[in-house]
Amino acid sequence: MGNFRVFRTPRASIRACIQSAASAAAVMAVCATGSLATAADPESSLVAPGAVTDEAFSPPLRVPAENNLYWGDLHLHTRLSADAYINGARRIGQEEAYRFAMGETVTADNGVEAKLHRPLDFLAVADHGENLGLYARIEAKDPLVVGQPVGDRFGEVLDLYEKVGLRNAFMQVIRKYGPMPEMPKEVQQTIWSDVTKTADEYNQPGRFTTLIGYEWTSMINGDNLHRVVLFRDSADKASQMLPINANEDPDPEALWAGLAAYEEKTGGKVMAIAHNGNLSNGRMFSPQRVNGDPMDRQYAETRMRWEHVYEVTQMKGDGESHPALSPTDEFANFETWDKTNVAFSTPKEPWMLQYEYARSALLDGLAHQQKLGANPFKIGLVGGTDSHTGMVTTEENNFFGKFRGSNPSPDRSHNKMGGQFEANVDLVSSGLTAVWASENSREAIFDALRRREVYATTGSRIRLRFFGGWNFASDDIARPDYARYAYSHGVPMGSDLPARDRGAEAPTFLIHAVHDPDSANLDRVQVVKGWVDAEGKTHEKIFDVALSDNRKPDWRGRVKPLKSTVDVEKATYRNSIGDPELATWWQDPDFDPARQAFYYVRVLEIPTPRWSTYDSAYFGGELSADVPAELQDRAYSSPIWYQP
Repeated sequence: MGNFRVFRTPRASIRACIQSAASAAAVMAVCATGSLATAADPESSLVAPGAVTDEAFSPPLRVPAENNLYWGDLHLHTRLSADAYINGARRIGQEEAYRFAMGETVTADNGVEAKLHRPLDFLAVADHGENLGLYARIEAKDPLVVGQPVGDRFGEVLDLYEKVGLRNAFMQVIRKYGPMPEMPKEVQQTIWSDVTKTADEYNQPGRFTTLIGYEWTSMINGDNLHRVVLFRDSADKASQMLPINANEDPDPEALWAGLAAYEEKTGGKVMAIAHNGNLSNGRMFSPQRVNGDPMDRQYAETRMRWEHVYEVTQMKGDGESHPALSPTDEFANFETWDKTNVAFSTPKEPWMLQYEYARSALLDGLAHQQKLGANPFKIGLVGGTDSHTGMVTTEENNFFGKFRGSNPSPDRSHNKMGGQFEANVDLVSSGLTAVWASENSREAIFDALRRREVYATTGSRIRLRFFGGWNFASDDIARPDYARYAYSHGVPMGSDLPARDRGAEAPTFLIHAVHDPDSANLDRVQVVKGWVDAEGKTHEKIFDVALSDNRKPDWRGRVKPLKSTVDVEKATYRNSIGDPELATWWQDPDFDPARQAFYYVRVLEIPTPRWSTYDSAYFGGELSADVPAELQDRAYSSPIWYQP
């Protein structure tokens, strides 16, 4: 397992913390940092070191440079997305989506009022750029589209959809009129300007941040190459160029060229976030470019320039790893979708898996670095919902569906997703993005994504910090100012390790994980290491670096699993096992200074009921034999890389 030292907070201390705090946000601040900051002003409790105060207690050691933790979703669809609208998303548009994320009550498409238990800090509404807002304008009888070829023909598709299905509806209209018309540029500009202005109207720096974005929807033969395009800018810049249309050119290189043109024209900043690749049938991280040429250094550097983070988990499956790729990883088979592509048109072949998952991409990136001198897959890890309801709901016990057809109902588990495609029971409640940033603003959140000081969770709000350096001591994690110390003596997640200190044997790491106070205790903390040997062959190894309940590995390195407390029939669990907090120092026992490597942290909760189990207990009905009754939610940090 390597050298490590674990520090735990007794459950009684955490309980006392929770009882004394006024809110969930305060719990996180008190229990994880030792200082209480208000939700409205997370830095309100900060006191400069050495400052004289009237407080009876010692001033906190935290300083703004340590960054604050913010939670949000970078991939949400509303009724402005054509596929969402067709599948029944009629009530919730952009404004309602922002209000829901901020904690207000909205009425879902099934007529039920809904409200988040805890608001988000930021949100990117990323509706599909292709035909953005068209169906909503047809419904509103907007003269910009009604009476025009684009409005009339797409409206006819909408009328036929319920009777013959989407594919047949399009075929009938195409046979009748010819190819579907494009939206006029002036209509696109009006809609895109409205989208960007609405985002500005709801942007409240310091309280709630709206990031302007859209989804670039490339599908080559039904294979998913989607990207979320995310702006650092406000409407004055973002509205100057229309969303790039993947129908005109589905090659990501065309997207990157368009992003470069945007920055050159406006002086703004923009990035692309690749959709989870498990439905790309081997295209997402392929060593071959879309045009058929092999990857070269220029391609690798261009991809590095625009794609800093990757969506590792969302509603269409978890994308960290796959049991076929990581056969010794007992936790690799988590919410796995591995049957087909995003169009459900082409079966998956085994060779495709290597080019679809984050861990294998990180490994291949090292090999590309060794061969080309540049790493095209140097990615941080984020999560998103990809919900097509306008509602960000990620907790298993509050699963509100991802399409209109998967809104809560007694028979939703046995229905098809959105009235078509696969079964709703396969949908995943994931995911969220956690950002360490100096403040809750567009600029700070975007910059944190660019430097990869971010991580993903599969729905709960696990608090995670991960630092790497060369001289961290085993008791540094116990320092009350460990984060400030770690920033000044090492690097956070998403970074390269600094040059190796003379005499340093191996890198050292500080890791601190705190459970979501409204969710389950923690089972363990793991470090996933990947490296490449002299021949260019990649390797991976998983280290259990912090274990709850005073467990220790046996002589073979195996860890006895916790006995689950889940009552499947009642859909309950108990926090009588696991730890609320795990903190550790760890040093790589297998370090080779001549070999490049990456390290990332995976934190596992104790077993809890899956959303389909909650449904079965609430509505009645049989559980699907093909879907686990319980799961272990988790967090994935962005990696820290080592270059010789």
